[in-house]
Amino acid sequence: MNASFSYDTYITPFTWRYGTDEMRSIWSESHKRLLLRRVWVALAKAQKKAGLVTQEQVDDLVAHQDMIDIQRVQEIESEIRHDLMAEIRTFAEQCPVGGSIIHLGATSMDALDNMEVMRQKEALSIILGKSILFAKGLIEKMHTYANVPCIAFTHIQPAEITTVGYRLAQTAQDIHEDIKTLKQLLQEIKGKGMKGAVGSSASYTVLLEHSEMSASQLEELVMSELGLTAFTASTQVYPRKQDWKIGVALAGLCQSLYKFAFDFRLLQSPAIGEWSEPFGKMQVGSSAMPFKRNPIDSEKIDSLCRWVASQCDILWQNAANSLLERTLDDSANRRVVLPEMFLATEETLMSAIRLINGMNIHEQAIQRNLGLWGVFASSERLLMELVRRGADRQLMHEVIRHHSLAAWEQVQQGKENPLIERLADDAHILSFVSEAEVHAYMDSSDYIGDAPQRTHKIIELLESVL
Repeated sequence: MNASFSYDTYITPFTWRYGTDEMRSIWSESHKRLLLRRVWVALAKAQKKAGLVTQEQVDDLVAHQDMIDIQRVQEIESEIRHDLMAEIRTFAEQCPVGGSIIHLGATSMDALDNMEVMRQKEALSIILGKSILFAKGLIEKMHTYANVPCIAFTHIQPAEITTVGYRLAQTAQDIHEDIKTLKQLLQEIKGKGMKGAVGSSASYTVLLEHSEMSASQLEELVMSELGLTAFTASTQVYPRKQDWKIGVALAGLCQSLYKFAFDFRLLQSPAIGEWSEPFGKMQVGSSAMPFKRNPIDSEKIDSLCRWVASQCDILWQNAANSLLERTLDDSANRRVVLPEMFLATEETLMSAIRLINGMNIHEQAIQRNLGLWGVFASSERLLMELVRRGADRQLMHEVIRHHSLAAWEQVQQGKENPLIERLADDAHILSFVSEAEVHAYMDSSDYIGDAPQRTHKIIELLESVL
């Protein structure tokens, strides 16, 4: 087994490029073994209370539980081809008094599955923390821009007027749901418990036959020591549906970040030009085109989010194909899928935090687009007023549509927008409102409805889960 890594061989980008050292540490081999030893120590402590082992044996395990020796584990594994037994034997070699009772009554997955859930909870806590940081950045920007009008786009075409804050509120509303899901998942996630080879607790029942403690009581003591609750029923493994639920939660968060980043990319395009990513003084946008300012963070977010979402199918397959009391065909891919989903999600969050905190809002471009397209949106307000004064809604809609299409064609040719003048000169319209009123109703600067109020409601909603 080659455990020597350098830039001269393939290493995953998650080893060094994406994610943080803190997240990598959680999914490291060293941390995995530390958590496994916590499980074995917790089991020994519970068995001491049942009278199965001595305090001296427990103390010996506790004294050596941090003495991780991966090289020795690999030496043993190369001979016996069982990674967990290699870890048990290494631990036992270090514990002359307590080594003989390590893993007593347990099956491999009693240790591995509970260890796995402990680090899943640690990783979820990091994701939740960074999600909250992103949410706080959103809140700050929503406060600042709640009342700033901008042109909205439907079908990627200019539509009516919204506000910059209200546009951000759509992302904030989704992130609110994601944070709720992450918090609930952290509360609900369970370990396998200590149930033995097929989940029946048969081995523990035999061990405890002459004890006053039941197998379920022993399990409760162990899980309490580990800070976990156990599934009531499991096979050799905890239900793999839980992995899928974790994957779906991460993918759901990435879904929100993906849309935010995709919208950001559209708004940074020069044709719109209202937002842009922070750009360093020494940053290079292109090797060929020195003028380029590509939205690299937004594109990275979308790339990684797409990858995270694709991994949910593997976790679905693992759960659906966990035949009878267990198969091993989920083991290899779980070593890759779970840690890399967390690292990818963490990287997207860090990029999104950088975006929301450092984003540039170009109000000159916003005003340019409002001046160019906002007048078309204001035609709806004129229509509402005409109908309120007794006009036929369908007739007036057709009149305004006719003038709007003609004006649109003029704008497309680079000419000044003639829509207001055309409407103010139409006899059908002037039979209900004056020319001056047409000009007043066609002012798009305040045609934002209750977007600011709804933005502040979303702020309150998001703050309620932080």
